Amino acid sequence: MNAYWDSFVANLQHGPWSHALASMQWIFMIYFVAINLAYLILNYISAYQIVRYMREYRANYLPPGLRDYQPPVSIVLPAHNEEKSVVASVHSLLKTNYPEFEIVVVNDGSSDRTRQALIEAFGLVRVPEAYRARLRTEQVRGVYASAQYPRVRMVDKANGGKSDAINAGINCVRYPLFCVVDADCILQPESLSRVVRPFLEDGRVVASGGVVRVLNGCTVANGMMAKVGLPNQWLPSFQVIEYLRAFLFGRMGWSPMNALLIISGAFGVFYKERVIAIGGYRNDTVGEDMDLIVRLHRNLRKEKRDYRIVFVPDPVCWTEVPADVASLSNQRVRWQRGLAESLWSNIGLMFNRRGGAAGWVAFPFMLLFEFLGPIIEVIGYVSMIVLTLAGLVTLKVFLVFLAAAIGMGMLLSVNAMLLEELSFGLYAKPSQQLRLFVVAVLENFGYRQMNSCWRFYGTLLWLFGLRKRYRWGHIHRDGSWHQEQEEAATMTPDLHADGSSNP
Repeated sequence: MNAYWDSFVANLQHGPWSHALASMQWIFMIYFVAINLAYLILNYISAYQIVRYMREYRANYLPPGLRDYQPPVSIVLPAHNEEKSVVASVHSLLKTNYPEFEIVVVNDGSSDRTRQALIEAFGLVRVPEAYRARLRTEQVRGVYASAQYPRVRMVDKANGGKSDAINAGINCVRYPLFCVVDADCILQPESLSRVVRPFLEDGRVVASGGVVRVLNGCTVANGMMAKVGLPNQWLPSFQVIEYLRAFLFGRMGWSPMNALLIISGAFGVFYKERVIAIGGYRNDTVGEDMDLIVRLHRNLRKEKRDYRIVFVPDPVCWTEVPADVASLSNQRVRWQRGLAESLWSNIGLMFNRRGGAAGWVAFPFMLLFEFLGPIIEVIGYVSMIVLTLAGLVTLKVFLVFLAAAIGMGMLLSVNAMLLEELSFGLYAKPSQQLRLFVVAVLENFGYRQMNSCWRFYGTLLWLFGLRKRYRWGHIHRDGSWHQEQEEAATMTPDLHADGSSNP
C-alpha cells in the first residue's frame, strides 16, 4: 500500500499533473476570495436596507384609515397528503388580519385523508361553480365551498404535482392578487398585510415575497403561533441559522437592485395576470418558485415594462423543516437541481442588453457561486486534503486555509443572527440567543460541508441528465408543533398582532 502511495505522490510532484494542481490551488484561492467578498457586499447591503426598513415601518405599519384600501387577495394552498397539517394551516390563514381575502385549497390527488379532513373540518360541500381553465392542468374533479366558512373553498383534482396544483388554484381565484402558501405553513396575523404593502406603494410591483422561519420547536394553538421556540434537534437548529442567512442577507441584498431571482414557494404574492401571461408555473422543473421569478424578469424586460419584484423582511411565514438526514439531503438535492433547471432554461437573461441588474449581476452570481459553487468547494476541499497528505501543501498552509474558510462562514452566520436580534427579536430570551450563537458557530464544522456535498450531488444529477422528477418532494414531518394544541391554547401568545415579541 505504501508503494502505491509513494508512486502516487511522485506522479503528483513530478508528473504532468503537477502544474495543473498548482493552477488548481490558485483558482480555488481566487474563487474563495471572490465568493466571500460577494457575500460580504450582500451582507452590508442587506444590513443597511433592514435598518432603514425598520426605521420607516416598525413604528407604524399602516395608518388604520388606509387598511380598508388594501386590495383583496386570494390565498392558494396546494396540498398533497397533508392531513396532519392542512387543517391547522387553514385555521391559521382564517385568523389573518386582512380586510378581504379568500382561501383556495387545492387537493392534488392526495392518497391520505387530506380531502376528507378538509370536508369534515370546514363543512365543505360540492358546488356547481364555473371553472375557467386559463392554465392547463390535470382534470379538476370538483369545487367545494362552505356555508360556515365562506372564505374557504377547495379544488379537488387529479394528481399533477405542486406546479399543476398551483395553476389549478390560479384558475379558480377571484381576485387580481394571489398568495401561494404551503400546506405545512403558519402565517402571523399581519403577515399578509405586510407582504401586500409594496403593491399599495408602487404600481410597478408584480411580485412580493416574505421571510420564511423554522417552525420546529414552536407551539401552535388553534392555528395561531402560541410560543416561539427553538428546535431541540441539531439539524433543524442549523437550519434556523441557514434560513436567517438566506432570507435576511441573500434576498434582502438583491431586492433594492430589482435583481431578486427567487421568492420562496412557501410564501409569496403575485399579480395574477402577469403570471398567466407567461404560462403560469412550469410542470417540468423541480424549482418552480425560482423558475417563475426568473421568467417574470426575462419576459417583462423583453417587453420593456417598468416593473418591480421585491422582498419584504418582516412578513413571517413559519414552516416545518426536515429533522432527519434523509429528508434534508433529498430536499437539498432537489433544490440544487431546481436551481440548475431555472438558470439554464432562462440563460437568455444573462448579459442581455435589457437584462438590468437581474441579468448582469444576479444571474452571473447565481451561476458562478450558487450553481458552480458546490462543485468548486467540494473539489477544493478534497484536493487540499490530498495535497496536504502528499506533502505538496504544508500543514500550516492547509490550517490557515481551513481557518479562513470556517471563520468567514462563522462571520456571516453570526451577522445574520445579530441582525435578527437587533431588528425583529423573535428569539428574545437570553438562553435562545446564546443557543443561536452556539449553533451559528457549530454549523461550520460539518453541517455546511455536508450541505455542499448534497448540492454537489444534485448538480451532478442535473449535469449527467439524471433528472428524475420530484413532483412534490415531501419531507418526513412529526407535526409536533400542532400535536399539543389543547395545552397550548391555555398559553399567552408570545407575539403581538404585528408579529413582534413581548419584551
